[in-house]
Amino acid sequence: MSKRTTWMISVIFLVIGFMIAIQYQTTTAGPVERETRDVWEIREALENQQIRQQDLLEKIAKADRTIEKYQKQSEHEQIETLKSSIHTLERKLGLTQQTGTGIMIEVVPIFLETEEVQTYPSISPELLTRLLNDLNKFGATEIAIGNERVTNLSPVRGVNGDTYINNRPLPPLPVTIYALSSNPEKLADYMEVSQSKDYFAIDNLELKVSIQNNITLPEYEDPLHLEVLQKGEMGETSE
Repeated sequence: MSKRTTWMISVIFLVIGFMIAIQYQTTTAGPVERETRDVWEIREALENQQIRQQDLLEKIAKADRTIEKYQKQSEHEQIETLKSSIHTLERKLGLTQQTGTGIMIEVVPIFLETEEVQTYPSISPELLTRLLNDLNKFGATEIAIGNERVTNLSPVRGVNGDTYINNRPLPPLPVTIYALSSNPEKLADYMEVSQSKDYFAIDNLELKVSIQNNITLPEYEDPLHLEVLQKGEMGETSE
């Protein structure tokens, strides 16, 4: 096997492995809390983990089939397969614009009719993380908050009392969140009855959900650091 073919196989392994890894990278917000879930919540969490494990096994099996097919191809076909895999990776990472049907969620403040002075509400990192998790769980394929594309690599952090996404602060309320889905009606129905609505209401925030037929999400603009791929390219150049 030639050095060029060996290098290409190494790259395809890297791409497929990275695609699997990003599917299961979770965003965290704040310190780990003490376990307070009841037995039903723990059972539900266990079932979700079993579903994730099965999904991961299926992805590994698919990757094995892709590699086996790749090794049987000609050099030209290998290059085309590599280009296709890289394009798929870019789409999953949010590096390209995506257009489709989905839902729009407007996060607006709730002002109660009371004589007491109310503080202007804001979206905490914990609330935002819960909302993003619910969207992913209920079938959202791509998400953006305003002009910020949200991916599995997007950190959600609290900095000096403000919530940051992709290392940039959230815009002031009202905040608009877009989510693409192959079944926007089902996603909208899930979000209408999700626990996120209740948790946001506790903080005097309302989620207004509507179905949109034509949504265009911006691309993820932050740089990606693929040192392993860069080293591979440098090694090939030095031959």
